[in-house]
Amino acid sequence: MELYFLGTNAGVPTLQRNVTSIALRLLEERRSMWLFDCGEGTQHQILRSPLKMTRLEKIFITHLHGDHIFGLPGLLSSRSAQGATSPVTIYGPKGIKAYIETSLDISQSRVNYSLEVVEHSGGVLFEDDGFRVESALLEHRAESFGYRITEKDRPGNLDLERLESYGLKPGPLYGRLKRGESVQTPDGQEVHAADVLLAPKKGRIVTILGDTRPCANIVPLAKGSDLLVHEATFMHELQDIANEYYHSTALQAAEAASEAGVKELMLTHFSSRYKDTEHLQPLLDEAKQVFPNTRLAEDFGLYPVQR
Repeated sequence: MELYFLGTNAGVPTLQRNVTSIALRLLEERRSMWLFDCGEGTQHQILRSPLKMTRLEKIFITHLHGDHIFGLPGLLSSRSAQGATSPVTIYGPKGIKAYIETSLDISQSRVNYSLEVVEHSGGVLFEDDGFRVESALLEHRAESFGYRITEKDRPGNLDLERLESYGLKPGPLYGRLKRGESVQTPDGQEVHAADVLLAPKKGRIVTILGDTRPCANIVPLAKGSDLLVHEATFMHELQDIANEYYHSTALQAAEAASEAGVKELMLTHFSSRYKDTEHLQPLLDEAKQVFPNTRLAEDFGLYPVQR
C-alpha cells in the first residue's frame, strides 16, 4: 500500500506542482490502484510516473471544484483509447454523474469498458474481504468529503517450526491451514489453523481529506489512521483568509492529526504563493511544532504506508 502524489497544488497548476490528484497503489493487495481526485493534467502526470491506467479500479472525488475534476473526461477517454477493458467505478458528490456523462457525450468520447458512477452523501461506500471505504462530509464552499480506507486484518504467516513438529511438509495442506481450515497429519492427528498461524497482520488505515476548514467530522474520520492526508493551503498567519475560503492552515492540520491520534501526517494542496520546497518549509516547521511526524507531499513522490 503506497501513496503516489500526482499533484499537490491548490487552485491552479504551477511549473513546479500540478493540481490535486493522489493514487493509492494496491499492487500487492489487489493488483490495482485507486485515484483520489483528478485535476486537469492528471493523465499527463500519470504518463510521467510508474502508474498504469490499466490498473485503475476506482476513483474517489472529494468535491466538484475544477482543480479536482477537470482531468476526469480526458483520463477516462484516454484509458479507453489505450485498450483498457477492466471496469472502473467513480464515487463522488451529487452532480459528478451529470458532469461525466455530459462531458463524454458532448465530446463524443467513447469509453469501451464498464464505467459506474456512484453519487453519495457519506457513509460506507465500499466493502469486501480486503477493504472498507467510508466517507464523511467536511466543511468547504462546495460539498466536500473525506475518505477513510481501512485494510482489513489478514491471517498471520504459518509457523514453520510448529508445522515441522507435526510432520507437515510444504504443499496443499499449508494452503488449507492458511485459509483457516483444519488438516490431518500423516499419523492421523488433527491440526487446527489456530495451532500453527502466527499473529494476524494488522490492516492499515489511510484517511484522505478533501478541501476543508476545521470541522467536527475530521477527527472521527481520521481516528487512529496510519496516515492522514490533510490540506494545508496556507500558513497559520493567514488563518483568517483560510477560514474565509474554507481552507486549513498547516498548523490546523497538525492539530487535527494530534487530536485524531494518527501515526503520520502528510500535508498537500498548497497555495501557489508558496513557489517551491524552500517556500513550503515554514509550513512544515509550524506543523511539526504540534505534530512532529509530518511530511510535505511532493509531485511524483511515493510514500509507503507503514504497517
